[in-house]
Amino acid sequence: MLKVIEILRVKGKTLYTASPDVLVTEAIQTMSTQDIGSLVIMEHGNLAGMLTFREIIRHLHKSGGVAGDTTIRAIMDDAPVSVTPNTSADEVQRLMLEKHARYIPVMDGPMLQGVISFYDMAQAIVAAQRFENNMLKAYIRDWPGDSREETPAT
Repeated sequence: MLKVIEILRVKGKTLYTASPDVLVTEAIQTMSTQDIGSLVIMEHGNLAGMLTFREIIRHLHKSGGVAGDTTIRAIMDDAPVSVTPNTSADEVQRLMLEKHARYIPVMDGPMLQGVISFYDMAQAIVAAQRFENNMLKAYIRDWPGDSREETPAT
């Protein structure tokens, strides 16, 4: 069974965090520059919330398109669902769908280990299905090869 820790291992170790007292304009700049859809909000070494493009869009809609001097604390999700490194990928899928969460922080006790995104999950599922498909083909004798694999390099 695929676990969160395996998805993080493939994804890499880069984490983007912010303090709840950072201005939303700074968060937008960071998210845009780094091409990320979320920031994990940490305060005094603890998970304080999540900021995603969803909260930013809602804020901009309410404020007439102006971020102003609003801090992350005012708009962040202050009760995000989180998972552990040992959580199964199936459970992450269920939580993402049930909670409408595109980004879920991975916590090992109080320590932030990473963030699992909807995209990360889709990528992991495709890779797992491809692996399973290859194993099944190897199990079945004389399975016709994939035509893309048989094409000689030019």
